[in-house]
Amino acid sequence: MSDKNILVELNNAGFKQNNKWLVEGVSLKVKKGKIVTLIGPNGSGKSTTAKIALGIYKNIEGSVEKYTNKVGYVPQKISIDWTLPLRVHDFMTLTENINDDAINEALSLTGVMHLKNKNLGNLSGGEFQRVLLARAISKKPELLVLDEPVQGVDYTGEIALYELIKKISDSLNCGILLISHDLHTVMTATDHVVCLNGHVCCSGTPIDVAKNNEYKTLFGEQASQILSVYEHKHDHEHSDEGEIKKN
Repeated sequence: MSDKNILVELNNAGFKQNNKWLVEGVSLKVKKGKIVTLIGPNGSGKSTTAKIALGIYKNIEGSVEKYTNKVGYVPQKISIDWTLPLRVHDFMTLTENINDDAINEALSLTGVMHLKNKNLGNLSGGEFQRVLLARAISKKPELLVLDEPVQGVDYTGEIALYELIKKISDSLNCGILLISHDLHTVMTATDHVVCLNGHVCCSGTPIDVAKNNEYKTLFGEQASQILSVYEHKHDHEHSDEGEIKKN
């Protein structure tokens, strides 16, 4: 490996299940301090690609090279019995032995230190996603894989979470592989985008992908709206024109 900043590299990678390709022909690199975002419709192979990168799927086509074992992961779905009196602090140490200093540092970075002794069942969607992020970064990973980390969060909360993810990448200098269904909200937070639909439709900077015809075919009217939002210089208050309404 010539570039020591590369954390994981996929070359023409794919995965087949029951003689059906879930995804094929994926090539990408995640480097330290950079965010790579996988976007695409449901069933396009985004989570499969993340699992290939994590080494969860073994019998793959092509190759995957992982150059770090310090990995944090936020899965798309997590099973929790919400009736249990489980505090945020307990949840942080549920599967791994993490010391108090590391817990406090992670909760502080994600802005939820004040929730340390609160029951998980009493958290809002955004608060819970921040706790999941805190748990994933508590051991200072070099590579962070986030599968739809803003689900269950409203539009304003999505923007705030993506800003937080960028802050985490900068603070820890970790590489992030991020999965999203929506290029619009991740555009300002990501360095490189890979658009999937069972294969790589297009990849590049967010603006390059938003202009790509294959992306426009997949996402239709949303694609042109994204460009106007991205090119419109805005702060945290989004005008009606700058907001994509979801049907």
